[in-house]
Amino acid sequence: MKPMNHDGRYDTRLDNKYGYLSVIDIPREVAEHAPWFNQTLSQVNDAVVRLGIFQGEYHWHKHDCEDECFIVLEGELVIDLEGRESVRLGRHLGFTIPRGVVHRTRAADKTVVLMIEGAGVRPTGD
Repeated sequence: MKPMNHDGRYDTRLDNKYGYLSVIDIPREVAEHAPWFNQTLSQVNDAVVRLGIFQGEYHWHKHDCEDECFIVLEGELVIDLEGRESVRLGRHLGFTIPRGVVHRTRAADKTVVLMIEGAGVRPTGD
């Protein structure tokens, strides 16, 4: 599947790379890709598990129909929420953003994140 490239800054791959009955090699994915990389690793029922490698700021956006969960594996992620205080997540912390909430993610240094969201969500927002 052709990568989604919003604004020339993000490498977003929506193909289900590992599918079913395969070992998912997260350390290899992290070693092979630079920040602002997003890859769907697997689908679980109507949701997908995506790997994100972040550094810098993502753009403000929202998802009208889908919730989004972030779980930090390495580094520190800041989630800015419109009209609310920002949330700071360190290693092994997670946070779920309900549908319709305008947000953006930021990471001062390379940060590795698992995202769990509906299979139909557009990572760049609606």
